[in-house]
Amino acid sequence: MSRKVESAQFTIRGLTKRYNGNKVLDISDLVINKGKICGVMGPNGSGKTTLLSILALLVKPTSGRIIFDGLEINGRENDEFTLRREMTMVFQNPFLFNTTVEKNVAYGLRIRRLSKKEQRRKVSECLDLVGLTGFQKRKANELSSGEIQRVAIARGIAVNPKVLFLDEPTANVDKTNIDILEKIVKQWNCRYKATIIFATHDLNQACRLADKVIALSEGKIKEILDP
Repeated sequence: MSRKVESAQFTIRGLTKRYNGNKVLDISDLVINKGKICGVMGPNGSGKTTLLSILALLVKPTSGRIIFDGLEINGRENDEFTLRREMTMVFQNPFLFNTTVEKNVAYGLRIRRLSKKEQRRKVSECLDLVGLTGFQKRKANELSSGEIQRVAIARGIAVNPKVLFLDEPTANVDKTNIDILEKIVKQWNCRYKATIIFATHDLNQACRLADKVIALSEGKIKEILDP
């Protein structure tokens, strides 16, 4: 990684992504502020998931520069592995292991070799935050779609990431769980001052939650809103 560049959480310069020769993302300049909630809004195929996946270092861009927390990402695997541990991405249809909620939420904590006592404390804290207190022994296959999404978020925030990515977190849940999930996003950002970047096709939701809304169309920024 190179020397310090900017203090923003992410700075993007000339970012492109091509699949089979087709350009699906083309962003010349973009800054996402640290500790804020950023909504990426647009219809299916607009490039929302691709942008989140590139920023989360899960997909490599075709070209361009990405600066994370003031340090330029240069594509070296060791650097990216270290930075990836500071980010968590929760997908639209998250995968849970066929075991208890407690073991699912504690997954990242076990990898980081936290003590069992600390794992239990963090699991309890995160389940409380997502409104699932007492669900530790519940089996993953007994959960509703909204509860699965909330457990996935609990698992993601348990490792205290600097950045939480949420890809259409409310797309497959009912109104009650939409309200709960939106509250979780606000509460976690307020409590821990972490950056949250979420994708949505709902402009009203983006404006309710986000400090900045990036509207994408055919892979390009159509508009940036400050609700």
